[in-house]
Parts: sequence; C-alpha cells; structure tokens
Amino acid sequence: MFMLRTVGMMRIHSFRDLLVWQRAIELVELVYTTSRNWPKVETYGLVSQVRRAAVSVPSNIAEGHGRATRGEFLHHLGIAYGSLMEVETQIVLAQRLGYITNAIADTGRPLHGLSRALSRKKLTPSP
Repeated sequence: MFMLRTVGMMRIHSFRDLLVWQRAIELVELVYTTSRNWPKVETYGLVSQVRRAAVSVPSNIAEGHGRATRGEFLHHLGIAYGSLMEVETQIVLAQRLGYITNAIADTGRPLHGLSRALSRKKLTPSP
C-alpha cells in the first residue's frame, strides 16, 4: 500500500483519508436516496445501473490506493472516473425522464485533481 507523503499538511494513511473518496461516498449516498423515489419499473433498469456505477467510484479509489504501485493506483482512478461518467450520463437520463430535477454532487474535479497530482508526485511505501 502506498501513501502520499503530504497532501497539503495532511498525511494519507488510508483511502478513507482521501477527500475524493469521501466525496465519492457522499455521491453514493445521494444516488441511493434520490433513486429510491424513481418509478418501480426502473428498479432493475436505471436504478440498478446508476447505483452500481456510483458504488464503483469509491470502490475503485479504495482498491487503487491498496495496490502496490502508483501506476496501478492511476489505473484504478481511471476506472473510477469512467464510472463517474456513467453516473453523470444516467443522471442526465433521469433528469430528462423527469425522475429528478436537481444535479448531483461534483466528484469529478477532485478525482481528476488526484489523478493529475499522482502523475506528478512521488509516492512512498507506507510504514
């Protein structure tokens, strides 16, 4: 497992310390509570699909953080970003179908920022 030496003035010891993971968890909670009120006909369609895509975002961040190399971490962040794009697309569909009227939280910026930072910074093994 690897950690960033510092992010600002904070050490990262666990994926739980990553702001992007915390925001992704909030996104999952929001997707679950919002999709709870969608039509029953969507239970095995759009509801299931958006929930699985949303859960994939923090899951891949956590899995990547637990991998042995920076390259593997970046790979999983890429997968997480792809899942986030799936969620955004499904939210647009839900809005167009009249299931929701508001936008869901922005997780993309911190995820993209972490990927850029990891591409530039050196990671060191955690003790």
